[in-house]
Amino acid sequence: MSFSPELIALARYLAGEFDNQAQATAEPVWYVPLRLWHRPFPTPIFADSITLFVEQANALTLDQPYRQRIMQLYSSPESPEHLHVQYHMLKDLKAVQGGGRHAEKLRQLTPEQLEFLPGCRLDVTYQQLSANTYHFKANLPENTRCCFTYQNQTIQIDLGFEAMPNDFFSYDKGINPQTGQATWGALLGPFRFVKCQDFASELSIQPHG
Repeated sequence: MSFSPELIALARYLAGEFDNQAQATAEPVWYVPLRLWHRPFPTPIFADSITLFVEQANALTLDQPYRQRIMQLYSSPESPEHLHVQYHMLKDLKAVQGGGRHAEKLRQLTPEQLEFLPGCRLDVTYQQLSANTYHFKANLPENTRCCFTYQNQTIQIDLGFEAMPNDFFSYDKGINPQTGQATWGALLGPFRFVKCQDFASELSIQPHG
């Protein structure tokens, strides 16, 4: 499959293992040390899209990852320069838990095992810094609520991130649906992750043309 240079750059920046050790060391009261994985799927799941498996873990308990989700990166069919990130939930989290470190767990995953999350789509803007370098920002459209049901509870998340060649800033926050107050996540500013392992070589992509 072929994609625009901007979408390929976004996928390359995201694909990898990240940590926020520097931030956690500098501000231990406010930020715990985390490990974050954006793992490319071994085989494409969606047509005309790039798909990443995402999970994270406390740096002290890497064998207990959580917040498993799917990021589908794609260009708008009407306007290819407009990029989007659609989130999906996994119907069976246990089956793929640990897939960030062990990509073989993702080989058998199919679209039927994913649950589309309405309202959980980010619009991506970007600034081109040089010929092959970008700064991406992704946010929910204004007045959009990303809500879904998990374990019989309504979950609301305010999603957002920035992506650069070796840095990833996460603005994700859990929101109390009743009060609108943020309850967990990037309450005092983004989690600032630095790429410590690159998975870009695992992407099945080629540029347009």
